[in-house]
Amino acid sequence: MAFGAQELRVLRRALALALHPAPASAEDVQDCLRLAESVDEAAREGARLRAFLLADLSRYRAALPGTAAGYLVLLEETLATGYRPNPDDLAALRALRGNPAAAALLERCCDLAERDVRARLASRTDTPTVPASRTRLTALPGGLARAAGPGEPVRKPSDRPAADPKPNPPGRSPRPDRPIPTPGEVFPPRRKPAPPPVNPPQQLAAG
Repeated sequence: MAFGAQELRVLRRALALALHPAPASAEDVQDCLRLAESVDEAAREGARLRAFLLADLSRYRAALPGTAAGYLVLLEETLATGYRPNPDDLAALRALRGNPAAAALLERCCDLAERDVRARLASRTDTPTVPASRTRLTALPGGLARAAGPGEPVRKPSDRPAADPKPNPPGRSPRPDRPIPTPGEVFPPRRKPAPPPVNPPQQLAAG
């Protein structure tokens, strides 16, 4: 994709507005919209051209070996668009390895296929690592309580298991802050009945 002088001017203005936001004129806005539409149309046209090349490449590959010359030319064009050879392409090139152009393409395609396999394996085996600056957080308040050993998950202070509450014995109040009554409070001693009042002796009447 190549830009003309006018399109480059619009692109430069759009980048300047993105880096240093400022009020844009109506003309600048319209130019940016037209440039965006042109880029989208070019991308759609590139996708249509690539689909046509792939379909044509499949037809030529199916008609091998009579179409070897055209197949090799189309394969080079599709590789230039980012296409990666599939197993059918590799098999066809191995069958045509007597042709010097086919042998060169086979070596190139094998190299591309090997790179793709290595990239997929690397994406599966790569594991995220903790930056060295974060490891010092373990020594700060609120950081990790301790460093985990190999194969042991890191435990945070909030992840410590809480102690199991002890069951309350039967007959005892579940509230720990309530005082426990003593036996004297539960069963107060019986008071002895007071003796009946004794009538004072009557005074003898004077004679």
